[in-house]
Amino acid sequence: MFFLGFAESIQLVPDGTLILHIIIVLIMMFILNRTLFKPINRILEEREKRTRGRSNEAQDILRRVEEKLRHYESALREERAEGYRLMEQVRAEAMRQRQKKLNGVREEVSQLIATEKANIDSQAKSSRAVLQRDSRSFAADIGAQILHRPLSERIISEVEPHV
Repeated sequence: MFFLGFAESIQLVPDGTLILHIIIVLIMMFILNRTLFKPINRILEEREKRTRGRSNEAQDILRRVEEKLRHYESALREERAEGYRLMEQVRAEAMRQRQKKLNGVREEVSQLIATEKANIDSQAKSSRAVLQRDSRSFAADIGAQILHRPLSERIISEVEPHV
């Protein structure tokens, strides 16, 4: 209530003080603008530039990392394909050597079989000759035992073995 008593006594009349107040406000705006607002705005702009610059720098780094990653992956794919190709070459060479060894073993086995067949044939011929010779003497012995007399050489030589 105390202020209500003063409210009736204050009257704003346009006089010279109004212009003085306007001039003081303009001077204060000029001084504040030079000493406070411009430096603060400059600091904020620098901070924004640094932030934007670091953001751009981070994006550049990400782009380079992605490019290196793509390069690494493509190199890895190429090297993997090269490794598979080399493994296939080694496998093919191993198969050729295996086939060569198998062919050599087959040839050796066929030669061994032929040799053994020849040995068996020669043994069979010699066995036949021994059997033919022994069969005549056995036949003469059997005939002599059946007839109770010895057989003559002429009869024994006439007997042809059936082989």
